[in-house]
Amino acid sequence: MLKNGLPYVYPSLRNDISCDVLIVGAGVTGALLAYQFSGEGYTTTVIDKRDVGTGSTCATTSMVQYEIDKSLGELASMIGKGVATDIYKESVRSVKRLADIANRLEFPCGFSLKESLHFAHTLEDASVLKRETECRIMAGINVQWLSKDEIKLRYGLVSEGGILSETGASVDPYQLAHGLFQSATKRSGLKVYDHVTLVSVEHSEKKSVVTVDSGAQIECSHIVYATGYETHEIIGSKSDIGKLVSTYACISEPVALLPEPLGRTIFWNTEDPYFYFRTTADNRLIIGGVDEDFQNPEKRDALIDKKEEELSRKIKEKIPGIDLVADFTWGGVFGATKDALPYIGTHPAFPNSYFMLGFGGNGITFSVMGMKILSDALANRPNRFLEYFKFDR
Repeated sequence: MLKNGLPYVYPSLRNDISCDVLIVGAGVTGALLAYQFSGEGYTTTVIDKRDVGTGSTCATTSMVQYEIDKSLGELASMIGKGVATDIYKESVRSVKRLADIANRLEFPCGFSLKESLHFAHTLEDASVLKRETECRIMAGINVQWLSKDEIKLRYGLVSEGGILSETGASVDPYQLAHGLFQSATKRSGLKVYDHVTLVSVEHSEKKSVVTVDSGAQIECSHIVYATGYETHEIIGSKSDIGKLVSTYACISEPVALLPEPLGRTIFWNTEDPYFYFRTTADNRLIIGGVDEDFQNPEKRDALIDKKEEELSRKIKEKIPGIDLVADFTWGGVFGATKDALPYIGTHPAFPNSYFMLGFGGNGITFSVMGMKILSDALANRPNRFLEYFKFDR
């Protein structure tokens, strides 16, 4: 928001309308779904109670990864090797799919394919990551092990070794959301309304009628909730959908001398809570992490100064001698599930409705996966990921 302002404006909704699909939530998840559905010929409408992209979308550090917050080995022990491998390999394909989408847009969104380094905080962590390297190689994922000396020589980074993956990316998700909406509006007649709050929903057998705060009504065949962590307010006690976590991020002033390999790689470590970082096109560092359980926005934001100091200290420990000055620091909230997987699909308490909740550390990747999953769901085509990511798993 500070960098881009409001690149486009959207109207509020004052008149009754109808559509095939109503998407609630105009962040990057809602934008990806709208781009998919409208491109398939569904008349599609998007509403959001805020300005477009100003919820979690403009708070994310937008490191796009195929890895999830559970390693492939951990996930296999929870849900089975075959399913875990299937999810990881689909995540790899989704990062590449996002590259194709971004490259087709006429709107700049700062997308860049990068390598990804998951580096060990301790010797014990290094042993765990070495086993994980073998798991991924056996699954057919292109990774290699780098020793602590190789990492220090290549990146100037202090570690105990790490997994280097060929698949990763960074993006400006705020610009991406606007670009997707603008492209779909011009191409397929997508309708986007902001400052529109959903007040109530009435369901019949094949239709739903949504009433918004202006009194206008939207008749639709399907509702898709792309409402992120705020879905807790919608579902309430009807389902346990994980816990909320406060996370923090800091962006530096431009750094005069950065090792060139830093610019083509995204980084995260095994520390608990972990932290992560990447560079920007103008030689800044974005550093994030040091998460803790969410209580309320006031308590989260009261910790911003302390978290800035913590993030700055961590990056200076890992890259000795770096001349880093914090420019802006912020806090956000995300949802976390026990298995680090998203919720995608139907919920028994919400007829004619679907949810796309990319909870965990790589929500953008999950949202790209959700484009195909929910496209199949709307068309009554089978998709095995609907079973993997269902609410009552």
